[in-house]
Amino acid sequence: MTRKIFFSFHYERDAWRAGQVRNSDLLPNEDEYGFIDAAAWEEIKRKGDAAVENWIKEQLEGTSVTVVLIGAETAQRPWVDYEIRTSWERGNAIIGLYIHSVKDEERKTDSQGANPLDNIYLTNGQTLATVCKTYDWVNNDGRNNLGTWADEAAATRAQYKGEAVLKPGTLTRNAETPPPRKSYATTGPTVISNPSGPWAQ
Repeated sequence: MTRKIFFSFHYERDAWRAGQVRNSDLLPNEDEYGFIDAAAWEEIKRKGDAAVENWIKEQLEGTSVTVVLIGAETAQRPWVDYEIRTSWERGNAIIGLYIHSVKDEERKTDSQGANPLDNIYLTNGQTLATVCKTYDWVNNDGRNNLGTWADEAAATRAQYKGEAVLKPGTLTRNAETPPPRKSYATTGPTVISNPSGPWAQ
């Protein structure tokens, strides 16, 4: 099933890598959300946090899956944290997708960063990392598996309808230095870690 996907990522550091995922032609452009060019992003940031939040919410409209593209510093990005929380609270399924092994414009890979889903807790005490699967774009062949992963994530999310409210987080946004932004979309499959969850039973 083709799903509308919102991509969340650290814009300033990982935009090129996120673009490589997007350019894999896994989804039609109209089913990808969260991508924006640098000039448009700067214009939104200049309008303040409320404008960024509104943009994120508009991008999430109509999507059913959020793919968090995890690079070296993604777990420290407050806007990514906001996107993940907002995605879950609106009912989106979530997939973590490591992209540090994707080569940048200089043909270099990056160091593997922490999983931002480890920072977010459900009211039942579980982290999203124990509920949502995480894959590696390169090692798990995301190009051929993202669609399957998205369908599996949607099925898992349906089991957590009562866990829509997340405990408050510790990351905060600084109005003077808004966190680099943003999102990319895709579909894919193979697990990096096997968190405890419905699929492991």
